[in-house]
Amino acid sequence: YTYNLSKYEISREMIDKANAGGGLGITLADLSTMGGNGSLRPASGLSWYEAAKFVNYLNVSSGSNAAYKFDSNGNFQLWSVNDLGYNSNNLYRNSLATFWLPSTDEWYKGAYSSLSGAWSNSLSGRYGLGISSGPVDITDAGGQTAWGTIGQGGNVWEWLETASDGSNNNTTELRDQRGGSWFSQANAVNSSVRVEQNPFVENEYNTGFRVVSVPEPSALSLLGVGGLALAIIKRRRA
Repeated sequence: YTYNLSKYEISREMIDKANAGGGLGITLADLSTMGGNGSLRPASGLSWYEAAKFVNYLNVSSGSNAAYKFDSNGNFQLWSVNDLGYNSNNLYRNSLATFWLPSTDEWYKGAYSSLSGAWSNSLSGRYGLGISSGPVDITDAGGQTAWGTIGQGGNVWEWLETASDGSNNNTTELRDQRGGSWFSQANAVNSSVRVEQNPFVENEYNTGFRVVSVPEPSALSLLGVGGLALAIIKRRRA
């Protein structure tokens, strides 16, 4: 199927705009000692659930279905058979949503494959640095993939939709992260490497995310900075 993987990681300013527009209350890590609080620095230090709520804001504000189900108390829930858009193969994601967090497969395809069908085993990017160096602007994270995405190698680890066991059938199970951060070692960007993290965890200052969309992501213009959020690369999953 054809899908769009955002060219850049979601920035702090995009989160600020979503907070202001949707009252999301998402908190980000304070990276002022690392020079990482600039508006175009990657949004980091948010939980998987907060990333999911941001994605839901993109959907609802553009008239689409929410991708992820939360109850009235803000607790994450699985979609059930009586819900419109229920998909028995993925109880996390509503099939009618326009935006969602990338699955492990979708992220992996964007990072390691090419238009010709060839695959690579590692990513170039911004990693192997000291912690004090901090992340850089999402537009300057280097490491452009064959598809044109920026920052999949380094800058910040990225939350993925997929549960660590691949089942997506438990609200609290560990979630995948990939890509490494600015102070990760080179092996962190190898195709074989992923980390598993509790979705409740916040204040991990080296963890951010990007989004997937289908069809055209017009709602991102609500949060774009000079059109940066509209830089979406189309690709087809093998």
